[in-house]
Amino acid sequence: MKFPTNFLWGASTSAYQVEGAWNEDGKVASVQDMKEIPAGTSDFKVAVDHYHRFEEDVKLFKELGLKAYRFSISWSRVMSNGQVNPQGLAFYKKLIDLLKQNDIEPIATVFHFDLPYEIHQQGGWENRETIQKFADYCQVLFDHFGQDVKYWQTINEQNVMALAGSVIGTSNKSMKEKFQENHHMLVAQALVTKQYHDGHYPGLIGPAPNIASVYAASDKPEDQLAALNMSALRNWLFLDAAVYGVYNHNAWHILSKIGACPEVTEADHQLMQAGTCDYIAFNYYNTMTVSAYYTKENKLDQQSGFGIPGFFQATDNKNLPLTEFGWPIDPEGFRFTLNEIYSRYRLPLLITKNGIGAKDELTADGQIHDAYRIDYLEQHIEQMHHALEDGVEIIGYCPWSAIDLISTHEGIQKRYGFIYVDRTDEDLKSLDRYKKDSFYWYQQLIAKNELEKGE
Repeated sequence: MKFPTNFLWGASTSAYQVEGAWNEDGKVASVQDMKEIPAGTSDFKVAVDHYHRFEEDVKLFKELGLKAYRFSISWSRVMSNGQVNPQGLAFYKKLIDLLKQNDIEPIATVFHFDLPYEIHQQGGWENRETIQKFADYCQVLFDHFGQDVKYWQTINEQNVMALAGSVIGTSNKSMKEKFQENHHMLVAQALVTKQYHDGHYPGLIGPAPNIASVYAASDKPEDQLAALNMSALRNWLFLDAAVYGVYNHNAWHILSKIGACPEVTEADHQLMQAGTCDYIAFNYYNTMTVSAYYTKENKLDQQSGFGIPGFFQATDNKNLPLTEFGWPIDPEGFRFTLNEIYSRYRLPLLITKNGIGAKDELTADGQIHDAYRIDYLEQHIEQMHHALEDGVEIIGYCPWSAIDLISTHEGIQKRYGFIYVDRTDEDLKSLDRYKKDSFYWYQQLIAKNELEKGE
């Protein structure tokens, strides 16, 4: 299974999950630094110490053969109280320069769940003033790195923040408040995209939502309609806004029925249409399955997932195996999702997250045998190749994650990386790096630029 010669084989991380150095060199706290951490998991204050070890890590990325590295920039490392932090900018300049020296394309996400805590205290995204603060921050990045970074992403998994903010530690507000925050993020994204285009920078800019195609639980018409509604709220609200500059009509109807419509000004409408994206980055882990919302007689199980009365109810899909952390595994759904996005929007796609979290074990002789990760990635890459054959335009594939990092709500025990970091949630240990079996497998795949099943 050969891939295009210019295909960007990469891997991804985010700032607060790898960098550490949470209060060094002028960095101020983010909401992730200040949130209450679940018992038995790690905070992000050291993470995997990438801030101090980025040269070592980039050397490993080069050995791995990466053609691209998707990272995020910490707003609270770059700015505080509207003032630029030169030391924060210097860190990202060193990182970007080193990546380019090693022929690794830097792919920068400007916001990944880590709002500066000082802005959070002033109302966060619910405060309309945050729109301009975000735009000012992004302009600083464009001014400094706009000529060196070809691929920019505005906001990572904005839909997850809107729909599951309480889980990832970004918001515990009502649906009405969350979708007002979400609207301000959509406007901020459009403003930043317009600024990028007006500056005539040489690259591309786009959103990075988490997209999961939605299956109907049965062939009943009411279940099919439930799937349409869930997909509108979970997926198309966010991409219709980024691509077309408008709200998806089905999603808006749902918001209106549950009293969660945001206040939208005419200036907002105009700005959203003036700042539409060049490409779509997205994260894929699994599909979702929904039925019509259960009646009281069905004795709704509150553990079965997200539901909105009158519209849909998330259900289990018995046809899909689960990871050890309970996430469905659906490689064919990856192909389905790629085709569904491309059919709707006809823009190039870049995968910026896909991977399996597992409790990897370091053996006494320094090995990590993660055949389950190789199997998972192989199955998804095979389906991605089928999607390319289907005619989907795919820029590259950057699985989660380049190196072990702190999972947002499950700690270091849930490992995703090609590179193992020697620490636990309770003990920092040596923080030494070890190459997993999957490292060598991915290295070979990239070198050949083809997938040989079963290798």
